[in-house]
Amino acid sequence: MAPTNHIGLETTQSLSIANSLNTLLANFQIYYQNLRGLHWNIKGKNFFELHLKFEELYTDSQIKIDLIAERILTLGAHPIHTFEDYLEHSSLRIGKNIHQDQLAVELIVENLTALIELERPITSMATEGADDGTTDMLSTFIAEQEKTLWMFRSWMA
Repeated sequence: MAPTNHIGLETTQSLSIANSLNTLLANFQIYYQNLRGLHWNIKGKNFFELHLKFEELYTDSQIKIDLIAERILTLGAHPIHTFEDYLEHSSLRIGKNIHQDQLAVELIVENLTALIELERPITSMATEGADDGTTDMLSTFIAEQEKTLWMFRSWMA
């Protein structure tokens, strides 16, 4: 029988999940920073609507970042935590000086789509490893992100 960690999950598999969660954490940090920049820099007729929405999204992302980091710790690993690590492990496009509403929303749609694409395989890996905590966390994230994507795509239509 394979060795288990302090929460009864197979150690090697848990560390593999934690490593994937660290990649997700890095991408969430870039997403969060993109949202902050969009919130600060948005201009135009949709300013009030989008300024508030972007704040809502970055506040939610901040909570998710904490949940991901705490899950990594729960699995017995250490969350990455430097900007250097985030840039090294992230694949999200960084939005710089985006002021126009359509471009801002397109960046969010692109980022959310990429996050979901990272989350699905981790969810599968967690399910295979009987890691219900990670599976539940990511399933909740995905459901919320899918709804947000639908709303932003409707806004762009």
